[in-house]
Amino acid sequence: MKKPEQELAEIKTMMERSTRFLSLSGLSGVLAGIYAFIGAGLAYYWIYFPSSSWGDGVEALDSSVIFQRLLIVALAVLILAIGTAGLLSQKRSAKTASQFWSSASKRFMKALFIPVISGGLFVFALLHEGQFDLIAATTLIFYGLGLISASHYTLNEINNLGFGQLILGLIAAFFPAYGLLCWAAGFGVLHVIYGAMMYYKYER
Repeated sequence: MKKPEQELAEIKTMMERSTRFLSLSGLSGVLAGIYAFIGAGLAYYWIYFPSSSWGDGVEALDSSVIFQRLLIVALAVLILAIGTAGLLSQKRSAKTASQFWSSASKRFMKALFIPVISGGLFVFALLHEGQFDLIAATTLIFYGLGLISASHYTLNEINNLGFGQLILGLIAAFFPAYGLLCWAAGFGVLHVIYGAMMYYKYER
């Protein structure tokens, strides 16, 4: 006969597996942060180093070319981050013998991507109106809102990560000159920190 405490723990685990997406990989967060650091470094170089001796600077580029480069880098970071998260989370699901594409993961995806996609569309509206100084703030704010919403269906650390992104986004909105720095801190530093915390807490 099992002890009541053991039975309650097993019931709690079963309920969490059915209602929460627990296969999210912390290592994917670390890698997403590294991708963001690389992207922010390229953006910083193109924008702030017109007289650099090792490549084309802003003075040698048309503004449309700069925009195209930044857009390509942003899309590359997004695709790599999502792809890495999906791949590593699937591997973790297989390792823990849990189902990756479940009702819990669908709720998680819906809660996360509705704000994120809305934010992406709002960014295109800002681009259309030439409001480039608010792009970093917008991406951080909508991503933070998506994480906070999705945290109800996954690991608790995602909630704190979301609030961190939201706060940095609001700072970037009031001080747009520091937008790129806030973007690097949110998508880079916070992803690495919380990704490492999740990895050491749940995956080792």
